[in-house]
Amino acid sequence: MPFQSSPKLVTVFGGSGFLGRHVVRALVGRGYRVRVAVRRPNLAFHLQPLAHIGEIQPVQANLRYRWSVDRAVAGADHVVNLVGILFERGRQRFDAVQDFGARAVAEAARGVGAGLTHISAIGADPDSGSLYARSKAAGEAGVRETLPDAAIIRPSIMFGPEDDFFNKFADLARFSPVLPLVGGGKTRFQPVYVSDVAEAIARAVDGTLEQGKIYELGGPDVLTFRELMEEILRVIGRRRLLLPVPWSFAAIPAAVSGILPKPFVTLDQLRLLRHDNVVSEKAVAEGRTLDGMGIRAETLDAILPSYLWRYRPHGQFARRRPA
Repeated sequence: MPFQSSPKLVTVFGGSGFLGRHVVRALVGRGYRVRVAVRRPNLAFHLQPLAHIGEIQPVQANLRYRWSVDRAVAGADHVVNLVGILFERGRQRFDAVQDFGARAVAEAARGVGAGLTHISAIGADPDSGSLYARSKAAGEAGVRETLPDAAIIRPSIMFGPEDDFFNKFADLARFSPVLPLVGGGKTRFQPVYVSDVAEAIARAVDGTLEQGKIYELGGPDVLTFRELMEEILRVIGRRRLLLPVPWSFAAIPAAVSGILPKPFVTLDQLRLLRHDNVVSEKAVAEGRTLDGMGIRAETLDAILPSYLWRYRPHGQFARRRPA
């Protein structure tokens, strides 16, 4: 029989998280070996059933410690950096994780001659009033300086069974008679299905995407914050008052929530909510989108009922309220 080389090794930083589990599934489905680099490898055991024995290897790594990053990428053919934080706690700071950490991963990938796919976010902007958005932009700049051929992917808010947006507000609607519309609920979003984002990342690893580009990923639905809340309520079959809240008033509970171990919303996230989170017209024109990749994006209506049913008054078999 002819000699066959071993499958490519892909190191995925943050592979145990919401997006990470879908990326790992997409990669092992293509025959790659995956090294999942996470701060706590014991929390990555849920990935093992996705592949055969030995195809997924959890390793300990922390983006704040360069030596652990170098160790995690040793021998890798490609590196995917999914790591990001929505709020700061302890030593997990925006600049440490999303700026310094992104540069560390890019330098480590360059050191072993591996390709790199870096996950950022729509809204990354060096001039933003949000620390999150500025650190994402700084991380992108570091990646481009270090590895100009790296693919950078900016998704809008992602939805899927383990998401932290639709689940959060559906859960709130179970016991709260009111859902707040910060700033009147006029900010626009373009939610994208997490598996579609994972497929785009896998194609970047395959090498079928043009390298050195910034891709913006959004779904087929562009909805305001108010419309998203209405969609959630329709799916879970509940009626709630949608209360517009001025930005200045919203800052008070956000400041209080921000000191909690897992805040519902922070002041920095309020600053993000002031700006639309949609794919740019330039990205659409240049084909740097899911449609440009030939990926047919899933709609909210097709996916949300498959996991938000647990927030209905009578569970999975309750009748949905007519639109």
